[in-house]
Amino acid sequence: MPELPEVEVVRAGLAPAVTGATIAAVSVFDERALTRHAGDGAQFEAALTGRRIRAATRRGKFLWLSLEPDRPESDGPAREAIVGHLGMSGQMLLRAPGAPGERHERVRFDLEHPEHGEISVVFADQRTFGSLAIDALIDTPDAAAGGYGSPEAVVPTQVAHIARDPLDPAFDGFAFRAALVRKHSAIKRVLLDQTVVSGIGNIYADEALWAARLHPETEASALSTRSVNRLLAEVGAVLHKALAEGGTSFDAQYVNVNGQAGYFAHSLHAYGRTGQPCDRCGRPIVRVSFMNRSSHFCPHCQRLPRGSSSSRPRTTQE
Repeated sequence: MPELPEVEVVRAGLAPAVTGATIAAVSVFDERALTRHAGDGAQFEAALTGRRIRAATRRGKFLWLSLEPDRPESDGPAREAIVGHLGMSGQMLLRAPGAPGERHERVRFDLEHPEHGEISVVFADQRTFGSLAIDALIDTPDAAAGGYGSPEAVVPTQVAHIARDPLDPAFDGFAFRAALVRKHSAIKRVLLDQTVVSGIGNIYADEALWAARLHPETEASALSTRSVNRLLAEVGAVLHKALAEGGTSFDAQYVNVNGQAGYFAHSLHAYGRTGQPCDRCGRPIVRVSFMNRSSHFCPHCQRLPRGSSSSRPRTTQE
């Protein structure tokens, strides 16, 4: 599933093309792409045609295109947005007007930009777990910007329960540390809990834990302040590096708006490297089952603390 870096790469690619653009037409080819939307395809098309896009914003793995109010005289923040979630295989692609349909194309937006002219945004999704919806924007409780990419202190109702991510300027490291004190589950489970911290999925959790030398089954509440600070620093470093390298692409599904794959897969130290030598100590990376997924770590560099209540799962090497 695309994680924060992959979604941010998409947002950054969309932003200059859609900000200030008017939606000239919307074509819904598959209503399965609107599972989170309250209306049907015809209503979705009618409600968006003629609207102007104000900004492209992201929180965690969600992104949204805020819409100018129907009444131009309104000076307040945007109150509606097109909310998107890429699911397992969703793509947002920029295409020239009239370009042939994409494989697995579900929705197409034809835009008119005052500087860039006509352009199309295509939502393609092979597995149909992704979604688009028109959603109301509500004020953020902390009065900070709702997400990365816009200064407006609003967030879609569908995203309001999602915690801020580590790259968000308003991310509260103190609150995160305080939350860990109350968590008696494995630290990796906490990192994947989008209500505690958003945007971190399986890949970047494994990479950050490897960098911080923490076993994924370490009880969160048992971590010292120094360990938590080190973990947060490594999470930020891993996410920034992944962003610089365009995200992680293992197949043709994870691409930017131009259809290009990221290359962070070449920089991985733990994830997907079962049996390969650890880049620190040379011992084999192992894989264990974890929450219907897998964890990858070095059992020598990332030792489970003595007396931990967590039980070490059976490891496998491929």
